[in-house]
Amino acid sequence: MKHYLKHLLLCLCLFAGTNVLAHDAIIDGIYYNFSGNAATVTYSSSNPSAYSGNIIIPPSVTYNGKPYSVTSIGDWAFRGCSGLTSVTIPGSVTSIGDAAFRGCSSLTSVTIPGSVTSIGRSAFKDCSGLTSITIPSSVTSIGERTFSHCSGLTSITIPNSVTSIGEYAFEYCSSLTSVTIPSSVTSIGDHAFEDCSGLTSITIPNSVTSIGDFAFSDCSSLASFTIPNSVTSIGDYAFYRCSGLTSIIIPNSVTSIGYDAFELCDGLTSITIPNSVTSIGNYAFQGCI
Repeated sequence: MKHYLKHLLLCLCLFAGTNVLAHDAIIDGIYYNFSGNAATVTYSSSNPSAYSGNIIIPPSVTYNGKPYSVTSIGDWAFRGCSGLTSVTIPGSVTSIGDAAFRGCSSLTSVTIPGSVTSIGRSAFKDCSGLTSITIPSSVTSIGERTFSHCSGLTSITIPNSVTSIGEYAFEYCSSLTSVTIPSSVTSIGDHAFEDCSGLTSITIPNSVTSIGDFAFSDCSSLASFTIPNSVTSIGDYAFYRCSGLTSIIIPNSVTSIGYDAFELCDGLTSITIPNSVTSIGNYAFQGCI
């Protein structure tokens, strides 16, 4: 029994030891992990808020005499670095990990190079100081909560390469006033633009077939909205409490309107529902006085 406990304690110590140092090296103030010929920007486990000011990530670094190409920004790399103001990402980087910049509240500027093909979940969540961002045409999807709670974001450019906008992608982006969704997008996820209270207009292309649950819920400034002929379903609470909406035309392609879809849209004075609609959820128009 004593031998077993001693062995267990040794294993626990070794496991703990591997988590004390989450990086392989610090080079010019940036933490890295290495694998093969590639380097990943990572974080300091002992000081998670180590980064501040302006950070310029180089395209390559040398460690122990060996050159490495910087190809990715790892999960949580800059998470919670509230003093970080700007980041320059080199063209060698192909991926930005989950929550990579989450909570960087002072981050005002970031340029995503055309080499990046994937942006992780919650990558820029809670970056309240970020005012604008351009997504390169190399990116094919905007993931779950990628720009959630970016309350200072006033504009965003979505390229034609993007085919899907994930759940909660832009929720609580209260300063966002207008969005144009490219014709490459086929789906808008649940809660995608929920509580974007400053959003006055949005253009949805004919490629979109469904509007997710809570997709535009609480977009109180949304005054005009055109549902394209490609849409077949409007999700539950899709336009819940969009008090600025005055009229809407539902196209012949729509077959179902979800629960509470237009509930508390108290500015709505007219709506056209075609014969193609076979189901309307409970309370779909409740409170539309």
